[in-house]
Amino acid sequence: MSLSVDISPPIAAAAAREAATARPRLGFLGVGWIGRQRLAAIADAGLAEVAAIADPDPGMREAAARSAPGAWLARSLDELLAQPLDGIVIATPSALHAGQAEAALARGLAVFCQKPLARTRAETRRVIDAARAADRLLGVDLSYRETAGMRAIRELVASGQLGEVYAVDLVFHNAYGPDKPWFRDPRLAGGGCAIDLGTHLVDLALWTLGFPPVTAVTSRLHAAGRRLALPTSQVEDHATAQLDLADGGVVRLACSWNLPAGCDAVIEASFHGTRGGACWRNVNGSFLDFVADRLDGTTRQRLADPPDDWGGRAAVRWARQLARSPAFDPAIERLGAVAAVMDAIYGR
Repeated sequence: MSLSVDISPPIAAAAAREAATARPRLGFLGVGWIGRQRLAAIADAGLAEVAAIADPDPGMREAAARSAPGAWLARSLDELLAQPLDGIVIATPSALHAGQAEAALARGLAVFCQKPLARTRAETRRVIDAARAADRLLGVDLSYRETAGMRAIRELVASGQLGEVYAVDLVFHNAYGPDKPWFRDPRLAGGGCAIDLGTHLVDLALWTLGFPPVTAVTSRLHAAGRRLALPTSQVEDHATAQLDLADGGVVRLACSWNLPAGCDAVIEASFHGTRGGACWRNVNGSFLDFVADRLDGTTRQRLADPPDDWGGRAAVRWARQLARSPAFDPAIERLGAVAAVMDAIYGR
């Protein structure tokens, strides 16, 4: 004899409503271009409810609300924190990240924040400690990790297929400069192109290699072609750095704003190992399209091609984890290593 249960339409509808209300309720703080993109990615994934949107600019609020018509609209973090939320997504100027994240964590909310999480290692440590104390999930939008090409290269490194990786070269040259004045104020931004673009490069290198200890950092910063003495109160537009690793490996990186690169951007990460190499690079100067290749001598094998809709994946991954559990994830501790390298690059 079989036993079946017939769920009538009203009961099924009630179950669907209950499942929907069980999704985490999220607030979005700062909904410029990046903030709106992350909001849309999470909304489209259906993993959380976009419950509230906060931005001092009414035009930004209204534009973001088109992706979440039922969201409550606010002007400030204080108004946002007055709402019944499970987490917030922060996409505001860099100087505000640490304080806003701490305020949300103190209210028992999970946090997903644009990079950099903070301007210095000490600020970063403070936010991570706040997340641990609150036992709440903390995520940072290190979005290039989510490209298909970088994930394929990381798998090659982790599996040992490249042998011992002894050298890594990374570049991020942006032919344009930031369009908001606060980027040019070191008190607000924490630095110039290195913290803006180089943070991604440092993170990609350490994340791909499994976060080996960094034993030494050397760097050179330039502003308008003139070398800056470190530490500096000026914002650099060109930076180079070398990271010496405990296993004998070396990471070299270069990044810049307004460089005459001959295209919109040059973005690359190359990993050289004793059994081969791998390279990830942007296509035709694009900020969005990337390819990745496995390198063996003079030959290459394609690992990933565009199109690859990677921009919102880090936010969606955080929302999925939050839906499973809001608890603190110790993996965020590794962000302290990236912040320590950035401090060293700036001579702090």
